[in-house]
Amino acid sequence: MAFTQAVGDIAEQEGHHPLLTTEWGKVTVAWWTHTINGLHQNDFIMAAKTDSLVKRKVN
Repeated sequence: MAFTQAVGDIAEQEGHHPLLTTEWGKVTVAWWTHTINGLHQNDFIMAAKTDSLVKRKVN
């Protein structure tokens, strides 16, 4: 839950929100830009920020 919350926090800061699916022991994060129905440079930036949360092992 801490990881899901941390992703939500960075999403709020950037005003860019992913699809988050939280399951027991697993979180799936999908970034895309709704207005263009695809990927934008910002999606890759947000994915990198999400990866950094994993590397910090948010608990």
